[in-house]
Amino acid sequence: MATTTIKSTYSLDVETVRTLEELASRWNTSKSEVVRRAIKAAAARDESADGPLAALRQLQDSVRSRGVDLDQWVREVRAERRAWTMSPPTHEARGE
Repeated sequence: MATTTIKSTYSLDVETVRTLEELASRWNTSKSEVVRRAIKAAAARDESADGPLAALRQLQDSVRSRGVDLDQWVREVRAERRAWTMSPPTHEARGE
């Protein structure tokens, strides 16, 4: 099956062109194919970056649905951290 291609012109710095040529040589393919593969790989990484963020949003929504006030929780954690940095507990206080 034939693939439709579109001729495009881009300006690249010298280092990028050298890298492009090295990859084309190493992969035994055209520079155009190297660019296509790089774009596909970048797009795949970008899509997978949404995975952890989506999971975090889902977790936060789940906690909120249980009536937990996340803003209050954040305030409490920050207060605890400030208290810790002002006077960290001694070894005895931590049970050591």
